[in-house]
Amino acid sequence: MRKLVVAESVTLDGVFEATTMAQWSSPYHSDEQEEYIKQNISASDALLLGRVTYEFIAPYWPTQKNNEYGIADKMNSMPKYVVSSTLEKADWNNSTIIKGNIIEEITKLKQKPGQNILINGSANLVKSLMPTDLIDEYRFLVHPIIMGNGKRFFKDGMNTTKLKLVKTETFPLGVVLLRYNSAKN
Repeated sequence: MRKLVVAESVTLDGVFEATTMAQWSSPYHSDEQEEYIKQNISASDALLLGRVTYEFIAPYWPTQKNNEYGIADKMNSMPKYVVSSTLEKADWNNSTIIKGNIIEEITKLKQKPGQNILINGSANLVKSLMPTDLIDEYRFLVHPIIMGNGKRFFKDGMNTTKLKLVKTETFPLGVVLLRYNSAKN
């Protein structure tokens, strides 16, 4: 069975907002971190996204024609599943909208042969899936900066979720990979 993997970049205080990434992510970029991101994407053969994340990244990747960052071709060719009750059309190549029976549809995706199913961004989707035990692994690239404000990945009022640490790795400039399995694994 395929694994559903959440892969996020966050600040030390949990901010993950893509519109402010130039402030908190770019200063800590390293070749080693870039290679890790490439490997993460290469080990996946499907993306699962919420509507907001999909609408943010879908206009960008199709314009990349020279395999930018070493992942553009993969991002554009792999199947993308967008969970949304409002999205009417998903034009990015190989995109499918999941409107109903979300748990059932994701369960079916996990049962198909293949590599990991990757969730990037999509905090609301992750929050909705956490109580279902569908998420197998969480991978956080924690950047050594405290933003003080911004959109946080985990919000007050969420249910307690126990995780099991399986790996840590420190990249140059202080970015730390924290990799957790769901406690059920």
